[in-house]
Amino acid sequence: MQETLRFGPLPPETLHLCIDMQKLFAAGSPWAVPWIERILPGVAALVAARPERTLFTRFIPPIRLKAAPGAWARYYAEWPEMLRERLDSQWLELLPELARHVPPARVVDKPVYSPWHDGRLNHFLRGAGISTLVVTGGETDVCVLATVMGAVDLGYRVVLVSDAVCSSTDMGHDAAMTLYRTRFSQQIETAPLAELLDAWPAG
Repeated sequence: MQETLRFGPLPPETLHLCIDMQKLFAAGSPWAVPWIERILPGVAALVAARPERTLFTRFIPPIRLKAAPGAWARYYAEWPEMLRERLDSQWLELLPELARHVPPARVVDKPVYSPWHDGRLNHFLRGAGISTLVVTGGETDVCVLATVMGAVDLGYRVVLVSDAVCSSTDMGHDAAMTLYRTRFSQQIETAPLAELLDAWPAG
C-alpha cells in the first residue's frame, strides 16, 4: 500500500493529535520507549509549525492501586512505582521540546489508552469543527492504536504520520503499521511528515 495522502490535501479543519509524548515514556523511566528520542525532532517540527492546531494527550496513572478499575488493578500491581502516590509528578509532564508550545497548544489528560473514553475530546473537536486528525506519538501498537481506532469509529479522517510514531518494539510497531495500511486503507492514511506539512495549508 502506497504511503501517501490518498484522499487529497488536508482541509483547514485539521488538528494534530499528539499522543503521550511525556517524560513518563522517555529515558530513565521504567516505561521508557527508546524510539521516542528518534521521532521527537519530527513531532516537534510539526507542533512548531501548527501550535494552535495541536492537542496533546497525557497518560495519567491512578493515585493508588485501589483506584485502578478491573484489570487495570492487575496491571498496576506489576508497576506499583508508576502509581501517582509514588511517582514524582514531573514524570507526567510533556517533553520540554513540546511543552513550550502550550499554550496555544492544548492538553487533555486520560487514565487509559484511549482518549475517547469519557467523550470530552470528541465533544471539543466537534465543537471546534474538526474533521481530520493528524496523529503522532506513542505507542504505535497501544495508545496510538486506541486513539486511531476510536477516531475511525467516530468518523474522523485519520492521517498517521509514519515517521512520527513509535513503539517499544519493532515487531509491535511493524505489525500495527501493516494493520493500518492494509485492513483500514479506506479509513486510515499513512504519510511521511514532509508530505503532510506540504499538504496542510497554514491558517
